[in-house]
Amino acid sequence: MEHSKKTTREEYQKCVNAVVDYINLHLGEEIDLKSLAKISHFSPFYFHRIMKAFLGEPIGTFIVRTRTEAAARLLRYSDLPIADIAYRIGYSSPSSLSKVFKQFYGISPNEYRNNKNFVIMKPAIIRPDLELKKEIREVPARNVIYIRLFGDYKLNDYGGTWMRLFQFIKEEEKLPMGDMSPYCIYHDDPKVTPADKLRTDVCMVMPVTVTPKGDIGFKQLPAGRYAVFTYKGSYEHLQSVYDTIYGKFIPEMECTLRDESSAERYLNDPCETKPEDLLTEIYIPVE
Repeated sequence: MEHSKKTTREEYQKCVNAVVDYINLHLGEEIDLKSLAKISHFSPFYFHRIMKAFLGEPIGTFIVRTRTEAAARLLRYSDLPIADIAYRIGYSSPSSLSKVFKQFYGISPNEYRNNKNFVIMKPAIIRPDLELKKEIREVPARNVIYIRLFGDYKLNDYGGTWMRLFQFIKEEEKLPMGDMSPYCIYHDDPKVTPADKLRTDVCMVMPVTVTPKGDIGFKQLPAGRYAVFTYKGSYEHLQSVYDTIYGKFIPEMECTLRDESSAERYLNDPCETKPEDLLTEIYIPVE
C-alpha cells in the first residue's frame, strides 16, 4: 500500500516553527493552546507530544520560558522600568513576572538587571545516542481482557492489576491462558491531563473472546499500523525515550501519527529482571 502522506522532519519542524513564531509575536496577549494546536495542524493529542519533543519541554513551560527570556533580554538591553516590561510580555503585574522569573533563574528581575553576567541554562531531553530497535508493523485485531486504572502513570499498581487478570483466567475454567507479556494502553497525555484523570488499560491479549465480569472488561483492539520500538533499560527513563521517539525517530521514519493511544508491551518480568535488562515494546499508531 502506497503511503502518500509522507511526513518528513522538515514538515514537522515547519509546523513547530509556525507555532513558535506565533508565540513570539503574541507574547503580550493571552495565548490559547487550542488555537496553537490549530495553527500546527497536529491533532490536540499529538500537538503537545510533538511540541514537547521538538522544544525539549512542554508547550506551556515553553511559553512561560519564552516570556521570561524576553523579560531577561529587556532587563539586560533596555532601560524600561520593570513594570513596563511585565505588561509588555503579558504579565498583569510586576510581582507575577517577579515570581516566575525567580522560579526560572533563581534571582529577581532587579537582581538580574544589576548582574549582567548571570547565565541561563536550558535542559534538553532528546537522547541522540539512544539505540532503539524500530520497525513499522501491521498489527492484527486482538482480543483483550483489561482493567482500567485512573491516576498518575508512575504510581499505578501494574503488578497487582496484572495478577488480578491472571487470577481471573485461572478461576474461569474454560478460558485458555492469554499472552504472558502485559500490554498497557495509555489513553492520555500527562502533559495535558491532570494526573488523577490519566487513564491506563492494563490488558492481557487473549486467543478467544471473553465475557466481561465486574471491573474486568473485554474489547477487541482494531487492526492497525504501528511504529514499534524495542527499548532495553530501566522504566524510569521511559519519558526521555518517548521524547526521543516523537522528536527524532518518528520524523526520521517519515511517519504521520494516527490519533489513537500509544501502548507498551512488557517482555520480561520486572520482579526477576535487572532494571537495565528490562525490555519494553512501545507501540505508536501511524498512518
